[in-house]
Formats: sequence, structure tokens, C-alpha cells
Amino acid sequence: MGQCVTKCKNPTSSLGSKSGDKESGSKSHKKSSCMGSAGGHKEEPSAPCSKAGGELSNGTKALEACVETPIISALMGEPRKADSPDGDGLSIKHIEELFSCYKDEQEDAILEEGMERFCNDLCVDPAEFRVLVLAWKFQAATMCKFTRKEFVEGCKAIQADSLEGICSRFPCMLLEAQGEENFKDLYRFTFQFGLDADEGQRSLQRDIAIALWRLVFTQDMPSILEHWLDFLAENPPGIRGISRDTWNMFLNFTQAIGPDLSNYSEDEAWPSLFDTFVEWELERRKREEERAATATHGEGTPTRTECLLSLDGLETDGSRGSQTWGGH
Repeated sequence: MGQCVTKCKNPTSSLGSKSGDKESGSKSHKKSSCMGSAGGHKEEPSAPCSKAGGELSNGTKALEACVETPIISALMGEPRKADSPDGDGLSIKHIEELFSCYKDEQEDAILEEGMERFCNDLCVDPAEFRVLVLAWKFQAATMCKFTRKEFVEGCKAIQADSLEGICSRFPCMLLEAQGEENFKDLYRFTFQFGLDADEGQRSLQRDIAIALWRLVFTQDMPSILEHWLDFLAENPPGIRGISRDTWNMFLNFTQAIGPDLSNYSEDEAWPSLFDTFVEWELERRKREEERAATATHGEGTPTRTECLLSLDGLETDGSRGSQTWGGH
């Protein structure tokens, strides 16, 4: 989603990427302001946002300027039913008014600036997992952007027509995202979400993929993930982009291959990049074991010189002892 995930468009941002490579291009630089740090912290179900009823970031009152609560509507003599509610009792008028609070002046969509204010009024960091989940529920096609249709249909899907309503749905959305099939859908959505639609991209840039992998696995991080991301970060020349197939297969890899990688087989239909990673990871573990063994040997096993010195000391002491007893 816009602000939620997009600062990963800028590899110099702190979205958990270990790479500091810089990219050129005015378009990617423009989108880079959309994402902050997503550094893989655990999401806790949150209470409804207390800020929603206060001032918005544009200085207006949230409830007065954007959303009429049922109580206010009743006081104004306008029953909620008069606001064209859908079959679930949501007010489409309220959703449209909320959308209008953040939409761009030129385009009928919420863009980068509006997305930042929207996240701020929801009391969420644009780069955190909750915002990615919200973008998934809204089926947003592009980072830093909610079209009117996406926003309206998304609010209807989560049964919310106010800032307070959206805030109150976060715990349920996070729980829903933990389901196996739902997470698979979220995971695949994240790949498409990370592509630059304007550029017609078909694969993710390496730094963006690293950031999104770290973000999408916020709630349940596979043990192999950090090593995989280290591998990607340390091999920039050979990894220019992450294809959809590689992205999708990595989820299968985390589920099918054990932490020790002992059941990995190159004969199976894994992407060739996985073969390279497994070889790299096994070599890395071998080096770590050798260093650990060397350190243990240095600390606990005496050297040959130390043994000889010790023996010399024993012989000297023994000679003195014999002389002493002999003197008696």
C-alpha cells in the first residue's frame, strides 16, 4: 500500500534491507518517500485509534470534517439509513466522505501525500505490517495509491466506514492473515504490490524484494529467512531481480525444507537461485563450525609447549621431594 510499504522503493531507507545500494531515476526517488522502516517488529493487535476522533494531520477535525457518527447524524435529524447504507448497514456516504478527506486535488485517488495523512490519522506507521494487510484487504494495485473504487470496496470488505472502524478491524485482519490460505494470498499479493506498474515491471528489484520479504513475514518469520536475505544482500552482481516464480517458490521452500537443509535436493524443481543459496549457506555453516572448533581448541586444550613446561615443573618438584625425604 502506498505509505505502508513504499519506502522500500528507496534502498537507502531502513525497511530492514541490509543493502545500501542507491538507485537512480526520478520516478523511483519520488516513490521512495512513501516508506519508512519496517524492520520486522511483531505486530500487536491494537485498540481502536484514539487519535481518530481528534485533529487530522491537515488540521481539521476528523469527525466533523470527514465522518459523521451515528450520534451526530441522529442529532442532525438525519438517520443513518438516509445515507444510502449497503446491505450490511455501512454508510456509503460516510466512506465517500472519508475518501474525500485524503484524495488528491487533481486525481480521483489517494496518492502519496494523502496516504501519509491517512496512515497518520489511523495512528499507524506507513511501513508496518498492518498497513500492508490493509492494502491487501483493499486489493490495492499500486503502492502509494488507493483509487476510489479500491477504497470504497475495501471499506465495505472490512465492514468499516470511519477511521475508528478501520482501527478497530486491525486485530481481526491480523488474525485473518495468519490462516494458511489467507497468508498465501497475502504473500502473492505482496509481490504484485511491489512492482512498479507505471514501468511495467515483471520482477522485483533485489532491495525491494528484501524489504518486502522481511515485512510480509512479520508475524511468523521462518528460521532460514535471515540467511536467505544475507545471501541476497551479499551477492548483488548475480541477483538483479526476483521473479514471480522465485518469490512464490520461496514460500514453498520455507515450508518444505528443514532448518538444516538436509532434505534439499537439486534434482527437484527448485529455481537455480535456490541451488546457489543452499551451497552458499552450507559453506557458511562449515566455516562457522571450523571457527568454533578452533576457538574451543584454543581455550580448552593445552599446547605442546604448555605440556612440556608442565612436565619440567613436575620433574623439578619430584627431585626436590626426593631430596627432602632422603634427608630425613
